Amino acid sequence: MINVNNAYSHCKTIIETHSKTFSKAFSLLPKKQKRAVWAIYAFCRKVDDIVDEGSAPKKELDEFERQFHNFLQGEVPEDDPMWVALEDVFSSFTMDPIPFQEMIDGQRKDIDPHVVETEDELLTYCYQVASTVGLMLLPVLAPGKEAVLRQGAIDLGKGMQLTNILRDIGEDLERERLYIPTTLLNTYGYSYEQLREHEINEAFIEIWEHLAMKAEMYYARALETIHEYPLYSRTPVKGAAYLYKAILPSIRDNHYQVFNERNFVSDDVKKGILSDIQLLKA
Repeated sequence: MINVNNAYSHCKTIIETHSKTFSKAFSLLPKKQKRAVWAIYAFCRKVDDIVDEGSAPKKELDEFERQFHNFLQGEVPEDDPMWVALEDVFSSFTMDPIPFQEMIDGQRKDIDPHVVETEDELLTYCYQVASTVGLMLLPVLAPGKEAVLRQGAIDLGKGMQLTNILRDIGEDLERERLYIPTTLLNTYGYSYEQLREHEINEAFIEIWEHLAMKAEMYYARALETIHEYPLYSRTPVKGAAYLYKAILPSIRDNHYQVFNERNFVSDDVKKGILSDIQLLKA
């Protein structure tokens, strides 16, 4: 059986490797909460990797879902550090399994190539693959405050996922995933053919800004409830929101080039954002 400390170390490596933004923000948490975040992130990363990189993603995701249901019944694969760490999280906090299942359901949509038709469909997807993460984390970050913070967590997830989509348009096209809603393309007079040709024109910028402003609205709504978080998690949550939100102006500064390169926030900018938040005492 894997030692629980080694299991958490494995999860820490995963978050540090795949999400420097989350790793930096949540490194400010107390040890118990920080380790729980690592384990929850490792669960989400596993689902994501199955869908994006699995050789037989449908079969692998079905097997992972079966493992999760068995996990909820007390059957923990003792040779898998993610499950070992997650068992400790479920033992230490009052966890809700529903968002974990909703995450699996949302990721399943990405197995086959698909086109998003409407903004409502897009926001449902954002809830399933990102807002669920916030709901998973609430019992860790704000125990007893899950009800009052639920909508804020949902809003933050939507803002972050819209940001992901706006940053990763080119990468998603390569995977035959078109998240820009058909209705939005029609409204602004831009076609999927232009999108595939990587055409950045006035219509593309208007579409991008339409979704970016929606993302920024969700960030603002989420931050309205930041005072409800305990002091120990207030700065990390606020930090995660501001670090992710900073991706949007970085894309604007790069003239909306989202096709041939990945936009990011530099380490120096990240440090500055976190320092400013800490100086303001959240």
